[in-house]
Formats: sequence, C-alpha cells, structure tokens
Amino acid sequence: MAQIGKFTLHKTEGRARRGTFTTTHGSFETPVFMAVGTKATVKAMTPEELKECGTQVVLGNTYHLHLRPNEKLIKKLGGLHKFMNWHGPILTDSGGFQVFSLSGLRKMSEEGVEFRSHLDGAKHFISPEKSMEIQMDLGSDIIMAFDECLKYPATDDEIKKSMDLTHRWLLRSKAAMTREESLLFGIVQGGLSLEHRKYSLQQVTSVDLPGYALGGFSVGEPIHLMHELLPSLAPLMPENKPRYLMGVGTPTDLIIAIDSGVDMFDCVMPTRVARNGTLYTWQGKVSIKRQEYREDEGPLDPECDCYTCKNYSRAYLRHMFLSGEILGSRLNSIHNLHFYMKLMERARHAIETGTWASFRDDCLTRFIKKDASS
Repeated sequence: MAQIGKFTLHKTEGRARRGTFTTTHGSFETPVFMAVGTKATVKAMTPEELKECGTQVVLGNTYHLHLRPNEKLIKKLGGLHKFMNWHGPILTDSGGFQVFSLSGLRKMSEEGVEFRSHLDGAKHFISPEKSMEIQMDLGSDIIMAFDECLKYPATDDEIKKSMDLTHRWLLRSKAAMTREESLLFGIVQGGLSLEHRKYSLQQVTSVDLPGYALGGFSVGEPIHLMHELLPSLAPLMPENKPRYLMGVGTPTDLIIAIDSGVDMFDCVMPTRVARNGTLYTWQGKVSIKRQEYREDEGPLDPECDCYTCKNYSRAYLRHMFLSGEILGSRLNSIHNLHFYMKLMERARHAIETGTWASFRDDCLTRFIKKDASS
C-alpha cells in the first residue's frame, strides 16, 4: 500500500506537473479539481453522480458544518465520509475564509476569532486548535491550517502582520494535530506582491507538511493580476509536495494555473453558475436562457458525453431554467462538473503524452475567445 501523504511526481512538461497523492481513503491523480460540498453535499448532486462524472476529491466546509449539524454529531454518526456517503478523499478548509468574510460579525485576536453565527447570531470562537479539533472530528483526509485571509486591497503593513499571524497559527495548528490519518496543509498568503508571497512561502514551508496551498486569491482582485503572479510564484513551492490553489476558478484560470505548476483546485463556480444558467462547453461559455436556444434540439455540447448532453436538448435545458425547475439545476450541475473533471483528465493526459503546450493553447483559444464575446 502506498504511503499516506506521499506525493509522486510522474511527469512534467514546462512547469505543468502530473502526479499522484495518497490519502487514507485512496489516491487521487493530479492536476485535480475538487468538487465543493459545503454542507456535506455538492449542491444538486448525489455521490454516485459525482463518481460517474469523474470526481476524485470532495471538499467540506468547516465553518458551516461546525454550526450545523456540528462536528460532534457527525463524529457520533461515523464521520463525514459515512454521513454524506462519500468514500473517497475529503479535504476540509479551516473555516478561516468564512469567518473573515463575516466582517462586522467578528472580533479577531492573537488567540483566534470570536464571531456571531450567520444562522442565529449565537457567539462562537475558533482558534487554530479548535479548527483542527473540528476537522479531525469530521474525519477529514486533508486538513487546512487556520489562517487569516485578508481583504483586497490591503496595505503592506496589514499584509505583513497577517502573514506573521498566519505563520504563528500554522505552528499552533500543527501542534494540535493528534489524528495521524489527517494530513495538514499550510497556506501561503501575501496578497498580490511576489516579495510578500516569497516571505510567506518561506515561513510556511519552514514547517514540514504533506502539502502547501496558495490562499488569498479570488477575494476581489482583478483576475489578470493572479494570472501574472502564478508563473513566478507556483514554481517556488516545494517540488515534492502537492501545490493547491484555493477557491479558483474558471476553466481559463485552471489552465493558466496548471501551466504555472499548480496541482490542486476547488471552486463553487461550476455548480453555482449552473444554477444561474451558465454552462461551460468545449466551444466556450453558454448562457442557456438566451432566446437563440428556444428551438435548439441539439445537445448542449456536441463534444461532451455526460448524462445531460446525451439525453437532453438545449431547448429543454432552456425551458427547465426559465421554468425554475429543480431538474434544470441538476442537469446543468451534472454537465458543468463533468466538464471540469474531463478538463482535468485531458490535462493529465496531455502532460503524460508531451502534448501539454498544444492542449493549453487550444483550450485558451476556445475559452478566452468565447468568454470575451459572451
């Protein structure tokens, strides 16, 4: 059996990497996109449908699961894997991003963060130790260290203080780990400055961990700034550990990040925009509510073999969306997640076969051209 927490790098092409990471609940292949199951469910999807579309890893939300139904209940009922009937790897975030997004509902100190629940206004406190306890009770395979996620923009002084606090919280997070099956990842912060990012990276990687993440992106900054930073930043991360870009993003973002050397991704985007009628295809982005699809009897994406594309027309998907039918959200979500997983599968194959550069260029031509015109 492969060693738990081991990352094996199989092939590289340029900065793009193809690897395998091993957890207690199995190995997954990278580059990988992780489906976001915020409240112990990927919205509109069953675990069986997730497997069918190629999902390898599901992400759970520490903040939301702590508030409802609570990690102690989930632990009593056999852990998060059993609770949600997902038996592959699960990664949980630390709760930091959600807590810090509460702004006026929180009070931060060296010890941790006191906040009021968005559900009922009740007071709660999360420290690095509490975050680790929650995630270990959930039974997560990969646990994220508790960090501070700054707003954009932030001053140099705010960024420096935040990086130092994140590092101190990382040391406390590691000290609080008592469950060997759970693998702790550290989070690099530092805003949009390469020098700040290098400083944070040096701090975080001074702690030996199974993997490292880039946090603090997709917090309101112009996306081109992330695109410009990643090619210089990602290759500086340890070569023998998985590199995780948190909360990103569109198909274009993923291709640019893989080309920069990133291995792991998560984002609510494929399911969130699916419920709003936006669908990703190999021909570019589609807004299914458009009048042009009213009588369109063709499949959403002729290049796609998902359940939705094999069985339903664009006209039907448009009708479902405009009628507010639950089935529309389900069919759209099935397609978008299938598309994301297939994108990762094709990326892995391209790196393996030495065709990454042509695959990357083809994807960017397809996605960017259509996105710009839609």
